[in-house]
Amino acid sequence: MDVEKEELWNQFKDFQHVFLATTDGDQPRIRPVTLINFDNKIWITTDTWSEKVKQIQDNPKVELSFMFTEKNKDCCIRVTGLAKTIKDRHVKTRLAKHCEFFSKHWKNVDDPNYTLLQILPSEAKYVTPEKTTRIRL
Repeated sequence: MDVEKEELWNQFKDFQHVFLATTDGDQPRIRPVTLINFDNKIWITTDTWSEKVKQIQDNPKVELSFMFTEKNKDCCIRVTGLAKTIKDRHVKTRLAKHCEFFSKHWKNVDDPNYTLLQILPSEAKYVTPEKTTRIRL
């Protein structure tokens, strides 16, 4: 992994609050979600009946964004990619066991209201006060 990509991925923390954007027809929709950084992949757990799940089914293109401080300067990362609904019970179980908050939202991995989304990033913009770097992922 090159230095820029490694620097970018080091900003992704497990159970980090980010903003996820989807589209509802031609209207963008954004909401806070908890990003799960597990096995060097980006995941989001959510309720099956949430608006974001329907929007992703209609259009899997998403963007997520978060801010952080680096060397006392405000920075941000924007990631563009696709969201994929994961049906594999083994994967859903591994993520559920990893998330200490899982049991607060769902009965078990077979709960029909438990949906696991994987974000498949294609590009990121790493924004610092000095520069904006576009990184292909």
